Amino acid sequence: MDREREIPAVWLAGAGCSGCSISLLNAAGSGIRNLLLDEVVPGKHISMRFHSTIMAGQGEPTLTVLHDTGKREKGGYLLVVEGAIPVGANGKFCGIGETQKGEHLSMVEATEELGRNALAVVAIGSCSSFGGIPASGPNPTQCMSLTGFFKEKGIKTPVINIPGCPPHPDWFVGTVAHVLIHGLPGPEALDEIGRPLMYYGALIHEHCPRRAYFDAGKFAKKSGDPGCLYKLGCKGPTTYADCPTRMWNHGTNWCVGAGSPCLGCVEPEFPDKNAPLYEKTNEARLLRFKVPQTATR
Repeated sequence: MDREREIPAVWLAGAGCSGCSISLLNAAGSGIRNLLLDEVVPGKHISMRFHSTIMAGQGEPTLTVLHDTGKREKGGYLLVVEGAIPVGANGKFCGIGETQKGEHLSMVEATEELGRNALAVVAIGSCSSFGGIPASGPNPTQCMSLTGFFKEKGIKTPVINIPGCPPHPDWFVGTVAHVLIHGLPGPEALDEIGRPLMYYGALIHEHCPRRAYFDAGKFAKKSGDPGCLYKLGCKGPTTYADCPTRMWNHGTNWCVGAGSPCLGCVEPEFPDKNAPLYEKTNEARLLRFKVPQTATR
């Protein structure tokens, strides 16, 4: 395939658990294999140059590929960032790799260098999008979100947030496919915090199969009870995602379907401001989501 038909991609992993990568590898239908090996549209093909979790290469040769992509493909490659950016101790808490001379490449350095020259950046997962669990208190490594890091460094490269802990693989695959087919999404395609509206455009509460219980004021008192899970900490009334209709594991089930309250993992408030996770949501937070008064019963 001609070089001009490839769109290089670089995947950096910061402070996190690699769960976003694992989720993506479980994609069905139009999966990660299709995205990386097939022409999504005629003449356009993703070429994953660097992904420390799944690549076979290691050491200085892989760092050379990383640097060369940033320099030779300036403005033409896609950067994917998984995990929060730990800026404490001058970035020493998280390293991307080390050269044969012992020179350390930190996540902070790699994100800044590659972020400035990328066509666009996809922040995959809540840690990258909003800070997530690594940025929760007391946050000794001073982790921060990708957009917060870019703002601090004055980087203007467009960022698309794909939050979730982990995010559904369809959300990432579909977003990248959209970029290949239609180009970068405009402001009308994203919400106010940079999430694609096609996946994060409706409240979970609106499509929850337990919504009828909520409207009738029938609430579960303990785990396993029938009824709405709102009083057990469900964050569905304040969480935007298509989990109820898309579901997980090839459409098998999702959190509420398995009896768990929604934890609101796609929202900036996760986890600290959503805590305690298994207690009723603070009523003041519901005002901006216009939840019916039956929620207070």
